[in-house]
Amino acid sequence: MRKIPNNGNLKMTKVAYPLGLFICLFIYVAYIKWHWASATQAFFSITEVASGARRGQQAHSPLGTATHGHEVFYGIMFDAGSTGTRVHIFQFARQPGETPTLTHETFKALKPGLSAYADDVEKSTSGIQELLDVAKKDVPFDFWKATPLVLKATAGLRLLPGEKAQKLLQKVKEVFKASPFLVGDDCVSIMNGTDEGVSAWITVNFLTGSLKTPGRSSVGMLDLGGGSTQITFLPRVEDTLQTSPPGYLTSLQMFNRTYKLYSYSYLGLGLMSARLAILGGIEGKPAEDGKELVSPCLSPGFTGEWQHAEITYRISGQKAAVNLHELCASRVSEILRNKVHRTEEVKDVDFYAFSYYYDLAANVGLIDVEKGGSLVVGDFDIAAKYVCRTAETHPPGNPFLCMDLTYISLLLQEFGFPENKVLKLTRKINNVETSWALGAIFHYIDSLRRQKNPAS
Repeated sequence: MRKIPNNGNLKMTKVAYPLGLFICLFIYVAYIKWHWASATQAFFSITEVASGARRGQQAHSPLGTATHGHEVFYGIMFDAGSTGTRVHIFQFARQPGETPTLTHETFKALKPGLSAYADDVEKSTSGIQELLDVAKKDVPFDFWKATPLVLKATAGLRLLPGEKAQKLLQKVKEVFKASPFLVGDDCVSIMNGTDEGVSAWITVNFLTGSLKTPGRSSVGMLDLGGGSTQITFLPRVEDTLQTSPPGYLTSLQMFNRTYKLYSYSYLGLGLMSARLAILGGIEGKPAEDGKELVSPCLSPGFTGEWQHAEITYRISGQKAAVNLHELCASRVSEILRNKVHRTEEVKDVDFYAFSYYYDLAANVGLIDVEKGGSLVVGDFDIAAKYVCRTAETHPPGNPFLCMDLTYISLLLQEFGFPENKVLKLTRKINNVETSWALGAIFHYIDSLRRQKNPAS
């Protein structure tokens, strides 16, 4: 017998279906709002979870791992420099009420720098995504939404026309926004030179323990990059505070303390930009009519090509040059004249020197290539004189060696360092890279905490 349809059930189905769909949609919207609202909160409350969530962390943490009960958090900093883009992934552990400790760092670099894509921003995305993939592998999944992701560009982008630089940064921001990490409106920016110096100062003083121990003497920082050079230290002499030019002093708040730092970045006095100036070129412009740039700092018989900021220059040494070092020093002095502020207090502060200071010293055997070491400022002058004197009979593998060593020697003297001043040159302290990236992400995280707890 044919079954008679139940019209009452059919009416109920018509009502129940849209009602159920509405309830599901409401739950989904509520979840999405909760998920995003909790991301920032999670950054401050997330703690170490079971070892399975940390994916065998003990196998790749040379600095040790956090013990149970410590707060564990991560930070990702992209360093977009003039010669390449580098990602640093930092893992921190913190006991309640104590200064955080760094428990692990992952680092990877790609060339060229972002500025190389100024005329085709789309090409910049693949490298950024490759470095983001490194971060996704290193940061446990459960920590993604609580991990700040930041990119700071340095001299390479500071030297670009403003519109080109902003287009590059906007493209990077789009890639970052599509990532699973904690991304703020200030996630991508061009770092001013002072911030770069201050961040490097934070790094070295954090790693040497000066920031953890109130009253302990801090150390100064010298950094020589490709486009700019920085000097930063904490003055202890009132005269330094009183006589420093405008813009050379800056305040830093860290761990509920305020530091009044002497910090300045000299744009255009990084090693690569200085080379171009010494050669007689102009930043961002090819040589007029493709003419050859002649320098007394190159061997008299040398001719070749040199690429800087995606421009190729024809270069050569000055013909029949005698006393190469004297001629070179004279040219370098012209470039540095009235460009650098000298302060007497640097003689009495312990300084670490990084980047090209390290590379050049290692190149000529003043320090160990792997371990670094200490030297006196006058060692650069001795090395410069030797390399310049023997350049014609024994050309160095690097044709710029005479020029670079002479430049570093005179730059340090302009800063006010005497020849017998000891500098410590290193790439790592306690097995951690001594770049500004650690200090920058550390300061960023500290500022997030202050925003959440203004009274702390």
